[in-house]
Amino acid sequence: MSDKKSTQSSTHSSCAAKTRRGFVRGTAGALATTALVPTLSGGAAAHFPTQLDIDVQPDNARNFIDVAEHDSVTVAVHPVEFLDGDDERATFDPTAEPVRYRFGSRSTVADGAGARPASNTVRDVEGHGGESHAALVLDFPVGDAGFDGGEETAWLYWERTESGEHGYAGSDSVSVYGTAVSNRDLLQAFREALSDSAEE
Repeated sequence: MSDKKSTQSSTHSSCAAKTRRGFVRGTAGALATTALVPTLSGGAAAHFPTQLDIDVQPDNARNFIDVAEHDSVTVAVHPVEFLDGDDERATFDPTAEPVRYRFGSRSTVADGAGARPASNTVRDVEGHGGESHAALVLDFPVGDAGFDGGEETAWLYWERTESGEHGYAGSDSVSVYGTAVSNRDLLQAFREALSDSAEE
């Protein structure tokens, strides 16, 4: 009788161990897949390291963008020095590079879209330290930028080649107005409605 119970207990323990191992393997596989998704989806961003020094609406301290009122958005691109992938000092001078830019919300430019410059000029602008230097100043059609009113950051991509697969990126904080109700606003309104109904 005790031998039978011992055999049953051993069989149960063996099955439980197999079940645990299967669960751990399944969980590890799921975690590996989950971890892989951001890597794959962020692949395009990896080709555009954040190196550009930009100023959205350089004549406006709040970087105010009114989608309903503004026809275009001005972006100044400053010369910048940085360490490249080989830890070598590199310089990006926008006044000496081809004008291949896309501007807009992060999701828009990351998907390969965005506003293209309607005009560009080189002019002296004031840098962060108060010094004056030549910068590339671009005007983008605001309607192509993909803003929905929930953005606090605007992005600029510079394409190294005509294929548009590699280059540099830069961002600046913005205040976007004049759009339809954003998803964030809808979510906030939904939360407030739930909170009000819970209190009643």
